[in-house]
Amino acid sequence: MIKYNLKELIAAKASIEKRKITLDEVASAAGVNKAAISKMSSNSNYSTTTRTLDALCIYFDCRVEDIIEHVKPIT
Repeated sequence: MIKYNLKELIAAKASIEKRKITLDEVASAAGVNKAAISKMSSNSNYSTTTRTLDALCIYFDCRVEDIIEHVKPIT
């Protein structure tokens, strides 16, 4: 399963900048559709594009692997 770490990235950025950061703000600043950000944030089995991942890497100043990770299913 692919897991998105947007909530963790938003919380870390908010802590560093000492302010609240909303999904709307992330979507607007990164130039990404708000619905896509919302689905990624809730980890709802959403498939995204490399353009979206690139925009989020720029916004969060991070690597792709900071945004997404593969989690092995529990069997």
